[in-house]
Amino acid sequence: MDFTGKLSFLVFLLCVLFSLKNQHAETNKVSSRNTDNSQSFQRAPSRIKVEKKLTETHSYNSLQGSLRYDYYNESCPLAEKIVRTTVHELFNGRRNVAPALLRLLFHDCFVEGCDASVLLDAADGIASEKDSPPNESLKGFDLIDIIKLKLEKECPGIVSCADIVVLAARESVLLAGGPFYPLYTGRRDSTVSFQEVATYELPTPQDDLSKLIETFASRGFDQRETVSLLGAHSTGTIRCKFFFNRLYNFSGTQEPDPSIDTEFLSLLRSKCNRSQTSSSPLSISPSLSPSPSSSVNRLSTASFKDPVMKMDYEGPGTGFGTVYYSSLLQGKGLLFVDQQLTAGEETETWVRAYASDVSLFQRDFGLTMNKLSNLQVLTAPMGQVRLNCRKVN
Repeated sequence: MDFTGKLSFLVFLLCVLFSLKNQHAETNKVSSRNTDNSQSFQRAPSRIKVEKKLTETHSYNSLQGSLRYDYYNESCPLAEKIVRTTVHELFNGRRNVAPALLRLLFHDCFVEGCDASVLLDAADGIASEKDSPPNESLKGFDLIDIIKLKLEKECPGIVSCADIVVLAARESVLLAGGPFYPLYTGRRDSTVSFQEVATYELPTPQDDLSKLIETFASRGFDQRETVSLLGAHSTGTIRCKFFFNRLYNFSGTQEPDPSIDTEFLSLLRSKCNRSQTSSSPLSISPSLSPSPSSSVNRLSTASFKDPVMKMDYEGPGTGFGTVYYSSLLQGKGLLFVDQQLTAGEETETWVRAYASDVSLFQRDFGLTMNKLSNLQVLTAPMGQVRLNCRKVN
């Protein structure tokens, strides 16, 4: 073997040794990480690493036509900045902006995907989702209108209402103390609305654990993702009528829900006094974020003063989500569906994990919000870019 051949062989051997060394180091790193995780989360179910999850998200979105990062980079380079600055300006004047926009995202995406169908007003041939019982108290439509107006001035007919909804929700999460998460853009807007789906397929505050898991599984969310997504209940307000029966007549027993902490029960009863309602039965509406319902056990609103309770009743926390999960472990969940997260072995595991580690929660919440924002999106040539978010072009 000549000198050149020997040199090439030596280089090859060095490359092999270097590769083996790197593999060994990576194995040790993963082993160490797994050991740390097993110590921190004793009963945590196995989970695909975040890196793989992000890869799956990339693969999913690669199938979504023109949905991609910086979709508006050339056509409307200031688009995301306009959404961000406008949401912040609105938030400075109205603190309910963040929960309103976050809830709007969920009610849009959970019903036939993130296509801005929830924004459509009733019109010929369109029965609006806004008029479905779960959506009667939805807010934030005017906020989307304001953002859309600014974008239309900057670059007419370019930015879809569906993209505005998901981008505005992300800014809302940040303002509420939650994590930043990456988003693809390039969604198109629906030309139809889905009132019946909104009425019957949104999760309800009175769902038990099995129903909750089934509902979220129908949209592709596992139990860990379901628990993390309900962390959105860390912000906003809720009216007493949506948990009133838990305080006085749980499941028709004329007794409170036994899962409620006794001191917390007293606090809630002081806020939601029994004298504030007549003997008319109360309702809880079909919605992850509650709203009035015309379903069975309809609320007699005429005789109900309906006080408001902050979801973060212990005061705004520095860790978005942590107070929510800690409260559940203490029997202090405001909604039955929230407290039900402690009723199952796997869901309780994640409640405990998120209560003890805000960084774990924020990572998972960001991933799940990204997934929610990508449900059944429309991309060109499907749908359209509405010039007015309330009506089809």
